[in-house]
Amino acid sequence: MQDTMLLGLEGIKKTILHGGTGDIPKLITGAKVTFHFRTQLCDDERTVIDDSKVVGTPMEIVVGNMFKLDIWETLLSSMRIGEVAEFWCDTIHTGIYPLVAKSMRRIAEGKDPVDWHIHTCGMANMFAYNSLGYDDLDELMKEPKPLYFVLELMRVQQPSEYNRETWALSDEERLKVVPVLHGHGNKLYKQGQYQEATQKYKEAIICIKNVQTKEKAWEVPWMKLEKMGNALTLNYCQCLLRMEEYYEAIEHTSDIINQHPGDFKAHYLRGKAHAEVWNEAEARQDFSRVLDLDPGMKKAVKRELAVLNMRMEEKNQEDRNKYKGMF
Repeated sequence: MQDTMLLGLEGIKKTILHGGTGDIPKLITGAKVTFHFRTQLCDDERTVIDDSKVVGTPMEIVVGNMFKLDIWETLLSSMRIGEVAEFWCDTIHTGIYPLVAKSMRRIAEGKDPVDWHIHTCGMANMFAYNSLGYDDLDELMKEPKPLYFVLELMRVQQPSEYNRETWALSDEERLKVVPVLHGHGNKLYKQGQYQEATQKYKEAIICIKNVQTKEKAWEVPWMKLEKMGNALTLNYCQCLLRMEEYYEAIEHTSDIINQHPGDFKAHYLRGKAHAEVWNEAEARQDFSRVLDLDPGMKKAVKRELAVLNMRMEEKNQEDRNKYKGMF
């Protein structure tokens, strides 16, 4: 086993640890590649940062799908099925690894890899430093280092050989599927299947946000996507209200209002959520703002205020009964 420069690229050395079989597969655009990976520091202990085998799930990427750590596509393109190889990669190839690792860890933890309401792209976030939520990744972000990637190529599927999920779509395909998901979500909502509807809305939102991160913030293409994403998020919040997830509804509507204070629908839904958790002052403030922004909502706001008054009277009476004999 000897270190060799890979494909003449600067800053990469490859060592084959276990030979694979057959010819090297062609990684054409749209091909899905399944592999295990282990990431290690170049210190004396070869400290392991991430290991897909420990997580128990192999990594899957789609070639040409704007995967942030595109050097992995290059490394995998040199491997045979079943091959295990170690790649030393200099900092010119590893600077963005902490951002990718954060997304992979969030997936492993059962969380969404995409933060819906971060309004700058990943590269902008990298230079405007803030914590990624993991100490070791924060250190790598502040001071990029060479890394070892140990890869095991398991499977390569050509585009016609698998059903493509939304994460595997191109940006153009994502934008085409958004109205389809939106329509499915609306249909499920009307049928009272709120949990299922949230999944459709969430999937559509993530499609939009993935495309939006590649646009320049606040310019026309970005704003069009922002408007689409906000509309879907408000639909998502309507489901949350039906599911009695009031605090999550307040969180998402507040995110929209912080960026777009003139969105009367966000104020209206947040007001309803506040009313449900007896935040009387906050609810009244939101409903008042709705009337300022859209006087046509007068009838709906009047109805919600009547409900709020009734709920507050019931709560106050309940409190009076509770403390009646205590003093």
